[in-house]
Amino acid sequence: MGQGGEPRRPQPRDGELGAAVARAQDGDETAFAVAYRIVQPGLLGYLRGLVGEDAEDVASEAWLEIARDLGRFRGDGAGFRGWTATIARHRALDHLRRQRVRPRAALLEQDALELPGRHSTHDQALESLSTARALELVRALPRDQAEAVLLRVVVGLDGPAAARVLGKRPGAVRTAAYRGLRRLARQLGTDGARDTDTPPRGEPG
Repeated sequence: MGQGGEPRRPQPRDGELGAAVARAQDGDETAFAVAYRIVQPGLLGYLRGLVGEDAEDVASEAWLEIARDLGRFRGDGAGFRGWTATIARHRALDHLRRQRVRPRAALLEQDALELPGRHSTHDQALESLSTARALELVRALPRDQAEAVLLRVVVGLDGPAAARVLGKRPGAVRTAAYRGLRRLARQLGTDGARDTDTPPRGEPG
């Protein structure tokens, strides 16, 4: 985890998270609580996008597994975010199967380019993603777009890390996130004059 591939855009607390995880692996329960407090908000937002109001129950199942298997984790703070997201996703899909709700088939499996530039109008949509309404809009996206947006924006993973969670190519995940963000921007009324489905070039992966 957290090795190889493209460089991550570090989250503000990844250093603190990595240190807390290392101490937790040595048996420090307080450090595990610190790691939980850092990771849980994004993880819960991701799960709300997948299972709605059952997110807290699924998160509890995921954290039981995370605690049980913590000694097997190898990586830094950013890697821990990806590892916990993978576990949470598995528990969410198990939950959906128990409810006999089939995840919608992915609509995109093509390679693509990158997300919009950091100063584009799409970023205005990102600022609204913590709201309940925005999460409902995310849930209405095709599943590949919804998961890509949640992992990139809510959990804070970069393209390669999100791709590992989803078992897809980074290009396909970047395209899904880009198109999902464009759709959200239109629905939230924040999309500018641009109206093309072609991802812009130029941002490094």
